[in-house]
Amino acid sequence: MDATELRALQAPIKQRYRDDPAAARVPARAEARLDADAIACTVPGWHGETSAGLHPAAGGDGSRACSADMLLEALVACAGVTLRAVATAMGIAIRGGRIVAEGGWDARGTLGIDRSVPVGLTDIALRFELDTDAPAEQQARLIATTERYCVILQTLKAPPHIELGPAS
Repeated sequence: MDATELRALQAPIKQRYRDDPAAARVPARAEARLDADAIACTVPGWHGETSAGLHPAAGGDGSRACSADMLLEALVACAGVTLRAVATAMGIAIRGGRIVAEGGWDARGTLGIDRSVPVGLTDIALRFELDTDAPAEQQARLIATTERYCVILQTLKAPPHIELGPAS
């Protein structure tokens, strides 16, 4: 797909959202089914089911997905798709490459050992390794634009209000 095809594909969608801003509100949903016999849950997805469990640092055996890894996977997936769309719109040829997210968390917080230790990822590094002939300044603009429009990255940078409670 080239920039012209992408613009033609998105033009009617963008016009619809300009005409009816409420139509641009996209619902997102995920659920987990609790495992009755293990400290685990199953997350159905478009690709099948993922069994999530404790990370080895919290007592797991490493046979199930770690939620922190799944979060980083969502980040690199979103950044990758966003970067490809932005590169297409900018006319930048990308032969390949990788987007790598690395993060860290302190298991003392998760295990309740030290209440002063935060629970969850505290640092995330997102690295872009692009196979392209685009000059450095154009790559920098590509990455900055990707940052601006990546849904997961922006959600992490400006966390939404989260409501907790029993199902109604």
